[in-house]
Amino acid sequence: MWTPESRPKYDRSKLRYPSDLTDEEWSIIGPLIPLAKSGGNKRTVDIRAVLNGVMYILSTGCQWAALPKDLPPRSTVNDYLRRWD
Repeated sequence: MWTPESRPKYDRSKLRYPSDLTDEEWSIIGPLIPLAKSGGNKRTVDIRAVLNGVMYILSTGCQWAALPKDLPPRSTVNDYLRRWD
């Protein structure tokens, strides 16, 4: 239930997009993301940004081509989503 005490906890107005992960949400989800495979190139992509891209697609229902330019490329976001699936 919305109360004056609970509203600040769920306020997303300071985020870039309402679908972006808060620091608290990232602290829960981040450790669950698999590490990069050993022996290959170092991971250069920001996984939190990739997850923000996935959340943007899921929350807005937009087409992959409409993913904002300040998120990772749609091919990267799609590739990670497929790997995690």
